Amino acid sequence: MSEYHNPVLLDESISALISNPSGIYADATFGGGGHTAELLSRLSDDGRVIAFDRDSDAIKNKPDDPRLTLIHNNFRFIQNYVLAEGYPEGIDGILADLGVSSHQFDTADRGFSFRYEDAPLDMRMNVKASLTAADIVKTYSQEDLEKILRIYGEVDGSRNIARLIVSAREKGDIITTGDLDKAVGPALPKFGDHKVLAKIYQALRIEVNQEMRSLEKFLEGATAALKPGGKLVMITYHSLEDRMVKNWIKTGNVEGELVKDVYGRVHAPLKAVNRKPILPTEEEIASNTRARSAKLRIAEKES
Repeated sequence: MSEYHNPVLLDESISALISNPSGIYADATFGGGGHTAELLSRLSDDGRVIAFDRDSDAIKNKPDDPRLTLIHNNFRFIQNYVLAEGYPEGIDGILADLGVSSHQFDTADRGFSFRYEDAPLDMRMNVKASLTAADIVKTYSQEDLEKILRIYGEVDGSRNIARLIVSAREKGDIITTGDLDKAVGPALPKFGDHKVLAKIYQALRIEVNQEMRSLEKFLEGATAALKPGGKLVMITYHSLEDRMVKNWIKTGNVEGELVKDVYGRVHAPLKAVNRKPILPTEEEIASNTRARSAKLRIAEKES
């Protein structure tokens, strides 16, 4: 499993998650199964885990353990499945690692990384989904391209980059990662170009997979699916998703708007367990560079 994906903040996240070794838990982002395996190792024979992943490659990592139910679907539907699995009173804890798996980055034909010049410009986490990154760069207006680059990638010069994409597609199809890299090349700095490309690819990936909308629906469903006192453990990797998670924990909505009742009390179903996010150690970052931007936030559902 470690070859597929090296789980980030493994001990910290599982230790925060488990309150009852005989409880019911969910791993909302199964991936290589590393977090799930550690979770199962700490549960009793009576414990149960419901895991989710929309990537068919990840489903192949399912261990042979009767305590595990692995669902091939988007984690945004978590509340429906918790009910369907027979837990109307809720479950004890939910973990979500929002990072793209190492397998997805390292598999060239998935198109998640600019490291592979001739890879198809795909980026779908669910390979049966219809929209690809190539479709976006081919059909979106310049204004819409600029918007997703600016909002989802926080890309400086997003207007110019969107213009370059539109100009390039008028001369030929942009169907590979190399085509895209060449199209935006004039806007890249001489040094640090990989950082700008990473932001561009992040923006396209988020749009392809509707990640922000799915995250918002997941946070709603996960909160509803938890028992009172249940834990929500979230690992984020970029400022946009971390801001949404932080806002949700603090205010009960992703915008961070304080909603108060007639007594002036903030209406938020969760409370933060850690005021500041837990970060990976220098040792973990040295052994797994993809952990460097990870942040762990823990919340508990109000009783």
